[in-house]
Amino acid sequence: MRRILLALVLAVALPAASSVFATGLTVVPEGNRHAEQPKVPGASVRRTRAGKTTFDEKYEKIRDLLASDKKLVAKIKATAADYGIDAIHMIGAIVGEHTYNVDAYDRLQTYYVKAAAYAGNSFRFGYGDESIQEFLARPEFEKCDDFSDSYRLWTCRETVWERSFRGRTVTGVSYPDNRFSAVFFQPFYAGQTFGLGQVNPLTALMLSDMVARTSGYPKLDENKAASVYDAIMDPDKSLAYMAASIRRAIDDYKTIAGIDISRNPGVTATLYNTGGSAERAAALKNRGGLPEENYYGWLVNDKLAELKSLL
Repeated sequence: MRRILLALVLAVALPAASSVFATGLTVVPEGNRHAEQPKVPGASVRRTRAGKTTFDEKYEKIRDLLASDKKLVAKIKATAADYGIDAIHMIGAIVGEHTYNVDAYDRLQTYYVKAAAYAGNSFRFGYGDESIQEFLARPEFEKCDDFSDSYRLWTCRETVWERSFRGRTVTGVSYPDNRFSAVFFQPFYAGQTFGLGQVNPLTALMLSDMVARTSGYPKLDENKAASVYDAIMDPDKSLAYMAASIRRAIDDYKTIAGIDISRNPGVTATLYNTGGSAERAAALKNRGGLPEENYYGWLVNDKLAELKSLL
C-alpha cells in the first residue's frame, strides 16, 4: 500500500517538477533577499520632505485609494490577465511609484483631468531646436531601421544614443550626459513621468507594438507627442503600458538569463522602477546568482500580504 501511495504522489508531483527542469529556468522565490530595506535615494527623500509628508503616509494613501476603488482594481485584474501576469505585480508597481516618486491623487478622475491638460499640440519631443524626427534621421541611426518591432527599434536607438551622442559634441551640437528619455522625451522637465503608472514616453514607445497587439490601442508615433501623453496619462490606457512593461521584464529574464521572476513582485517592481530589463538580465547572466530587490521592490515584498488583500 505504501508503494502504491508513493507512486501516486510521484505521479502527481513529477509533472510540475519536470516542467521546471525542462524549461531550464531558475525560479526566484518569494520574499526579500535583503534583511533590511536598501537605502532610499536622496532625490526621493527630498521630494517627500518638500511635500511635507512621509513615505509611510504616502504608502497608506495609495493603499487606501486602491482599497476604496473596486472598479480600478477590477480593471487592473482584467488588464493583468490580458498580459498573462499576476495582478499583484501591477499593484506593487503602482504602490511603489506613489510611495517613492509621486503623491497619489485623492480621486482617479484627477488623472483624467491632468491628462486633458496635455492633450494639446503645443509641444513636441526634441532637444533644443532639433526635433526627434530630425535627430533620428542622422546616419548613426540607420542600422536601427532594420527593426520593425517597436521594442527592438527603440532599444537600438537608445543604444546608439548611449554610444554616440550622450555627453558628446556631434556636428557642433553638445548633448547632455543624461538618459535618452530625459533629453528628448520629456519636454517639461527632466525625470518627468506621468499618470497612474508613471510611465515615461520612451517606455511607451518601446511597448507600443505589444500594447497595440494585446489591448488594441493605436500604435504610438514619436512625432505626435500629444497622443503619447494621452496614452500614458489616461488611466485605462496606462494600465496596459504598465502590464506590458512588467510582461517584458519577465520575458527578458526568462529568455536572456534563464530566470523566472514571475513569483516575486518585489523583483518585478524593482525592474519597473529601474527599467533596462534586457541589459540587467544580460548582466545577471554573466555574473550569476539571483536578482535582488531595491528599496522600492523591498517595500512591495515587505507589504505583500497586505497588498494581496487588495485583490
